[in-house]
Amino acid sequence: MKPLRSLSGLLDFDCAARWGSFKLAARELHKTPAAVSLQVKQLEENIGFALFVRHPRHIALTEKGQELAVATGRMLADLRAKVAALQRGDEEAVLRISTTHSFAIKWLVPRMHRFTKLYPELDIRIDSNDAPVDLQADSTDVAIRYGPVGEGDPAVLFRERLVPVYSPELLAPGQEALGLADLAQHHLLVVQSPEAWLQLLNENRALKGRYDFSRMYTHWGVLVQAAVAGQGVALVPYGIAFGDIQSGALRQIPCRSARFESGYRFLANPHKEGMLKVQRFRDWMVAEMRAMEATLDRR
Repeated sequence: MKPLRSLSGLLDFDCAARWGSFKLAARELHKTPAAVSLQVKQLEENIGFALFVRHPRHIALTEKGQELAVATGRMLADLRAKVAALQRGDEEAVLRISTTHSFAIKWLVPRMHRFTKLYPELDIRIDSNDAPVDLQADSTDVAIRYGPVGEGDPAVLFRERLVPVYSPELLAPGQEALGLADLAQHHLLVVQSPEAWLQLLNENRALKGRYDFSRMYTHWGVLVQAAVAGQGVALVPYGIAFGDIQSGALRQIPCRSARFESGYRFLANPHKEGMLKVQRFRDWMVAEMRAMEATLDRR
């Protein structure tokens, strides 16, 4: 096994991999195609395996070349971001937040003005993505992630509860509110499967009956919007529905909630967790979550 003793050629390789051409890579790098080809050839000799299959009129990445291209592209992107940040001197002035689509749309963005009012000097950049995030990457300062949470985990911001909600549009003339006894008369909206609904119904001794679980969604945020639109009664995370409950767009059905082991965790880039911007954002998130939790009926 040959260790990588030099980074020479990685820029040329990254460029050629992106373009799929030594000629186009040479144009970007202001070199000759022969120079780019030579750099890549020397890199291949250094690492001990081929990166490209060379055809008469084009080049194609090998399987190992594809893997290295992904790693190299990520590394160079982080390096360029770091250099740009140092050049601008904005490392403390820009807060890069990664979180899921549903949480960004339904919880974070609607109240972010409260944080920016406290710290107007910060440039906020929110990346909403359900894919796992690399907290070692310079492109991320903090991440708010939803998933299973354990007791005593210091990163936990809020342990979720699933609550049944509905739009006032579902009320019949003269009807003041919906209860569990009314569920059989409505579509019951779910994410992926009705398991959580069945747990809640069992907890409230209401399993007997014929229920319509015909409408399913893939994201909590979409599920909440379906409930707001009056498409049925939804069992949703309290945090995602909180804004619509507070505004009156959704109402809760009073009942015992089912056991739920998921919640939100605050994760910081280990290289940046001591920075003032991260500490301020963490303190603000904790305060906002506690204020929301104080309104939750934990029956």
